[in-house]
Amino acid sequence: MNGISGAIANRAGRDLALALRLLLTGTFARYLSSSVVALCADAGSFLVLLQLGMAPALAAALGFSVGIVVNWLVSSRVMFAASVAERGPERRRQKLLFLVSACVGLVLTTAIVGGAAALALDPRLAKLVAVGVSFVTTSAMRHLLIFGKSAR
Repeated sequence: MNGISGAIANRAGRDLALALRLLLTGTFARYLSSSVVALCADAGSFLVLLQLGMAPALAAALGFSVGIVVNWLVSSRVMFAASVAERGPERRRQKLLFLVSACVGLVLTTAIVGGAAALALDPRLAKLVAVGVSFVTTSAMRHLLIFGKSAR
């Protein structure tokens, strides 16, 4: 490598390292961590309900509902603690918008798992797909509409 290409490669390496450090320690990492806790509650409930013989779509809906409660508790007390509004109308607005985002995720999850069950596909695999779809959708909503600076 000559001097210019070496400098470019060094700069790219530093930029990549910075991006990875921010990804692993910044807001996204905290959000991902809180989501993993909620996912454990969601998936655990889902699997128990499936094992008890519940219909896959209903088990997905109920498991997701458990995850919603856990996610609010973790998000509002850990992840977005500095962005949670004081008690009063603004806090109620945040809770309502959080619930709306959760309902969007609930509809997506129920539809994906229910659709897969109707096609005789494994509901556990469908749940994995639903987790990804609902995570991306609800996290974007929460960052942009509920807890982000643009939401205030």
